[in-house]
Amino acid sequence: MTSSGTRRTGPPPGAAEGPGPSSAAWELLLPAAAAPPRARGRTLQAALREAVRSGQLAPGTRLPSSRALAADLGVSRGLVTEAYEQLTAEGYLRSGRGAGTWVGGAVRAVGPRARDRAARPPGVLADFVPGTPDLSLFPRSTWAAAHRGVLSELPHQALGYPDPRGLPRLRTALAELLVRRRGVVADPERVIVVSGVAQAMTLLGLVLRARGTTGVGVEDPGSPELGSLFASAGVGTVPLPLDDEGLAIAPLRASGVRAVVTTPAHQFPTGIAYSARRRAGLLDWARSVDGLLIEDDYDGDFRYDRAPVGALQGLDPEQVAYTGSVSKSLAPGLRLGWLLVPASHFEEVVERKRTMDLGNPALDQALLARFVERGDYDRQLRRCQRAYRERRDTLVAALEEHFPGTEVSGIAAGLHVVAALPGRYGPQDRFLERVTAAGVVVRPSAHYGASAPDGVRLVLGYAHLAPARIRDGVRLMAEAVCSSTVSVRAAARQ
Repeated sequence: MTSSGTRRTGPPPGAAEGPGPSSAAWELLLPAAAAPPRARGRTLQAALREAVRSGQLAPGTRLPSSRALAADLGVSRGLVTEAYEQLTAEGYLRSGRGAGTWVGGAVRAVGPRARDRAARPPGVLADFVPGTPDLSLFPRSTWAAAHRGVLSELPHQALGYPDPRGLPRLRTALAELLVRRRGVVADPERVIVVSGVAQAMTLLGLVLRARGTTGVGVEDPGSPELGSLFASAGVGTVPLPLDDEGLAIAPLRASGVRAVVTTPAHQFPTGIAYSARRRAGLLDWARSVDGLLIEDDYDGDFRYDRAPVGALQGLDPEQVAYTGSVSKSLAPGLRLGWLLVPASHFEEVVERKRTMDLGNPALDQALLARFVERGDYDRQLRRCQRAYRERRDTLVAALEEHFPGTEVSGIAAGLHVVAALPGRYGPQDRFLERVTAAGVVVRPSAHYGASAPDGVRLVLGYAHLAPARIRDGVRLMAEAVCSSTVSVRAAARQ
């Protein structure tokens, strides 16, 4: 726009002095003229900055004089001069007395990219990888109502830096919940709110490393993530074998470790529940070596054939660190969990939590507290239990229909089953190759550290799949391996 108010249609007058900005880049500056007067300077600076970052104003490009650009945009010369000076100070532009203003060379144009590394690979028709709940069961309306309620009642001071242990309201609610549902010994003063079980393991690893621990025992087979979590804290892991009752005591004693991670309510991935004798044996070991049992109660609320077995921590809270989260009951994306530790480790863990992140977000904590207090969490658990029990039954029935003779081991609990297929469906490598090509994702038990079996042994997650998808997925596996379900039945009669 000229000083007389007529907008120019070509490049600005200053462009004739040397290599000027392209017309496409010039368009980025036009919104500054239409911006409200108080925002006009910021708008111009942001437009210039973006033009340089995106490469539309290339390094070495000479910009119009402040007078010419101001006249073309219909803004004051002072506003343009201020924008040039600001971007020169930031390194986007360079200038010299009598030499004009140029695009600097410090910026490297990089296009905006945001990739979702959590996304599933394309072409998957059925994903039986364990560990994920049904995210469609997340109680959106109830959570939204709790959000509104919390925002209206949360005192201003609660939005400051929180107690690293967590909001007192949430610690109190969690203590009552865990005592009632899992049989733990929980003093609200000893509950620590964490960002899931992963952070709990990292915190414990850091404290153990500071005490001189170099190795922590882990179940074999077990969660493959534990190795990297403890490695990040500078602690190695020592695989320890299982037997039919749980973690084997003799190898544990022979290992020399003084801390071990266990999943006694529902061992992952074998699906067994530790026997009462084995639970007592673990506590005897911990007392004899002044050791620490780390109990990962990752899905202890989900038992379908009887009431869940109480937590190991309830038998001796001074030898057991107990951790769990809402990842299976609500959603892993909430990143909310809890950790109870013996008095001998408590202050060190709290200090590590403080230096790690200064505590979890206060609003999220208040939301979960209200959700638990009002009984919504119990209702959510009952809803999930009904859905997951139905899906487990559906999976077991589909396996029997399409893979007759399959043995499903472990207790009726949790979010996965272990399925040993008859030998005629092997070898395992060939089985996995065929079902993967058919668009079905499965994990063999060997993925979790166990030795490879002679036949096909799979760890199948079902909680995140609707019953119809479970049936279709098993059918696709059968068709991939045996060409059709008819040939499967024919094979069974041989």
